[in-house]
Amino acid sequence: MGSRLTEEQAAFAAAVRDFAKRECGTREQRDALTDRGREAHHPELYRRLADLGWLGVCLPEEYGGSGGGTADACLFLEETSYGMVPCGGFITTVITAKAYERFGSERQRREVLSGVVRGDVLAVAMSEPGAGSDVGALRCRARQERGGAWVIDGQKTWISNAHCAKSTLLVARTGEDKHGGLTMFHLPAGTPGVEIRGIGTMRGREVNDVYLADVRLPADSVVGEVDGGWKQLMAGLDHERLFLAANMLGLARRAFDDAVAYVREREQFGRPVGTFQALRHRVADLATEIECTRLLVREVALDCDAYPEKLFSREASMAKLKATELAKRVTLEGMQMMGGYGYTTEFDMERHLRAAVVSTVYGGTSEIQRDVIGKTYGL
Repeated sequence: MGSRLTEEQAAFAAAVRDFAKRECGTREQRDALTDRGREAHHPELYRRLADLGWLGVCLPEEYGGSGGGTADACLFLEETSYGMVPCGGFITTVITAKAYERFGSERQRREVLSGVVRGDVLAVAMSEPGAGSDVGALRCRARQERGGAWVIDGQKTWISNAHCAKSTLLVARTGEDKHGGLTMFHLPAGTPGVEIRGIGTMRGREVNDVYLADVRLPADSVVGEVDGGWKQLMAGLDHERLFLAANMLGLARRAFDDAVAYVREREQFGRPVGTFQALRHRVADLATEIECTRLLVREVALDCDAYPEKLFSREASMAKLKATELAKRVTLEGMQMMGGYGYTTEFDMERHLRAAVVSTVYGGTSEIQRDVIGKTYGL
């Protein structure tokens, strides 16, 4: 698990692995929990993770969390992904929770963060039909009425877990400046004027369109500062990209292990196919890439914990780029090594592939990550 893990972290990782093996260790269990792979989140199982105290892994103790850090959250994401635990709501929850922890009022932090520890799911709504990578182009608008209340109109799209979220962190336009006119709002589930429609994807139900028509929120719904949303978003990107990287690192490890297990057993021409040089070298290359990625993700996570006020834009983008592209490569290579069986629903490889290919798009495309990295070198 890496020489830089503490004894507590190693024990934590082992406990998560044991839970995953016990609750999701067989294909039959996973099919039952995910409606045969169509659902990424199982609410009852998620509550059990909450009961174990794991959902507050990187949240302050004063709100019921364990007081751990970014490295602990990454470890949890890696191991639950490896174990195929259907807790898809956690990734958006931990990303959103960090924004509330950093910028929310005391009332917001106490309400939202303590809810996360108990098992609430959170979502974040930024993307729009005309604003994806270019977040500053969003048009969903919030205007303030006399008395301070806010009225919001617009549409959001590709919003992960909005259908099962207790609340959503909504980014809306409050000013005309492209970047200086954005504000974050706390949007509780069930607020009148909000309509959520699921978007069908290769993985089933996980993302949504969110329509807002004459949605009214109280003055204290602002998270952070009015017109300060852009700076707040930028401050949270390191954690978002790092958490996504850890999640895909776990998937890459699982797809690799599944592929190796198959080529050890599958025989052609009188011997296991894994003993042929073409596959053996492929396995060696993938194993090396996984280990490099593991070291990168954990090193950046530890740096984020050691220097919490410092931004690691280059390193976090490197981790996200490397881990997501690796996950895509491992799943494609795994399918190729397994031949026709890798394409069937009998094995998990096709599920791994469907989960991996989109990871190079959400949370900042690979192209955006490369652009960010290049800019840090003055280019």
